Amino acid sequence: MEAVIQVQDLVKTYDGLNAVDHLTLDVDQGTIFSLLGPNGAGKTTTVEILEGLRSPTSGTARVLGHDVRTEYGDIRARVGTLPQDFEPFDRLTPLEAVRYWGSLFNRNVSQEDARRLLAQVSLSERSKVQGLRLSGGEKRKLGIAMSLVGEPEVVFLDEPTTGLDPKARRDLWTLIRRLRSEGRTVLLTTHYLDEAEQLADEVLIMHRGKALARGPPEELVSQSGLLTTIVMRGAGPEGLGELTRRGIPAEMEPDGDVLVRVANPNEMRLVLAKLASIQVPLKDMYTKRGTLEDVFLKLIGAKMEEGVLQE
Repeated sequence: MEAVIQVQDLVKTYDGLNAVDHLTLDVDQGTIFSLLGPNGAGKTTTVEILEGLRSPTSGTARVLGHDVRTEYGDIRARVGTLPQDFEPFDRLTPLEAVRYWGSLFNRNVSQEDARRLLAQVSLSERSKVQGLRLSGGEKRKLGIAMSLVGEPEVVFLDEPTTGLDPKARRDLWTLIRRLRSEGRTVLLTTHYLDEAEQLADEVLIMHRGKALARGPPEELVSQSGLLTTIVMRGAGPEGLGELTRRGIPAEMEPDGDVLVRVANPNEMRLVLAKLASIQVPLKDMYTKRGTLEDVFLKLIGAKMEEGVLQE
């Protein structure tokens, strides 16, 4: 695939500290790419540089082949943005807001075009409601509709679902997937690990401006060595002792749950067959695999411990 975002050795320094620290990445056309990291990781700074809102201290960044330092106008015409702190115009309706937003960028958005954009984000029925009366999820949908003025090829979404209820988050997930299905490229920052795991084709985990790991979520989980776990709820010391006698490695949690780690998924059926014959009281038994959240906590936790040791 063609890379529509190319970042090489990017640095952004504030007061002697690198908010972005020699970052290199590329994002392929028609994919969802997610930047992950705790507060202060450099996600928003990176996005703002790519949007042309901040100048890099050093390194290069190109969007759709254009240099962010010198060709901002060419980039602006072909991208859409939803900033982290987006708030719609309180006194304007969604229909008015979309048309007004277009006029700010010298685009003539007809009433029909505005209605089409609002239909894309499922806001048709709320098109004449003042912005101050929209719910949090509806405001985010309106923000995405406004970002799509001009049919952008790349869409930057900075924490688009922060503070939304579960249903509103899922609605926005559907909308973001639709952007990809239309061939657009989405650069997404998020605090929600499940969101990145559900949506992203690739993720980049950042900490203090540096890249710690990059790849498809499932590959990062697989490469991390995190195992599939069988959880025997309430098996307690009796269950642990029974497993030990049968030569099945296990460990017990403080709450009495017994965990059996399975290194190779192909061994799962054999292990489950052995467990099925064990007669111990159980509240439940289920399996859980390693997740992107586990990878994140493993990487960030290790870096935080390094920082403590260095201090």
